[in-house]
Amino acid sequence: MEFVIILVILAVIGLAIILIYNRLVALRQTTNQAWGDIDVQMKQRYDLVPNLVETVKGYATHEKETLENVIKARQQAIDATGMKDLAAAENMLTGALRQLFALSEAYPDLKANQNFLSLQRELADLENKIAAARRFFNNAVSEYNTAIEQFPAVVLAGPFGFKSREFFEIAASERAAPSVKF
Repeated sequence: MEFVIILVILAVIGLAIILIYNRLVALRQTTNQAWGDIDVQMKQRYDLVPNLVETVKGYATHEKETLENVIKARQQAIDATGMKDLAAAENMLTGALRQLFALSEAYPDLKANQNFLSLQRELADLENKIAAARRFFNNAVSEYNTAIEQFPAVVLAGPFGFKSREFFEIAASERAAPSVKF
């Protein structure tokens, strides 16, 4: 009888370990999938940037520095390694693109160009998709990090290689509301 009780207890413990492990794997996969979604959207944005720069270049030839900043920021974002570097590079690219769009205000012909307007709309759409993907990713990371820190999963997380993930955060300057002056 004692042997059966011990076997049942071991089976329950084994089942609990399997369930906890499988939940952690599922959460890790969700964070990987969420990161993949961000990566796809950012690649589409990176592909769009050269077309945008070429369109602006025809109208604003003496704005070379702004155009070079956009290309440089794009390349840094492509080359970034690690979450912090990528977030910083993405923030720099977003700032450079804002400068590029602000530049269009000084060129009415550019502002009215259908190709430029189409690229601008496409980029705005991509920015919205990236923001949504970031929210989903950060939510997945939050769930995953919470799960690996809760008992009893915390006992299994370390030995099975589950490590905390970083959030994809934007810079403080991006969080601030733009100032409006009259």
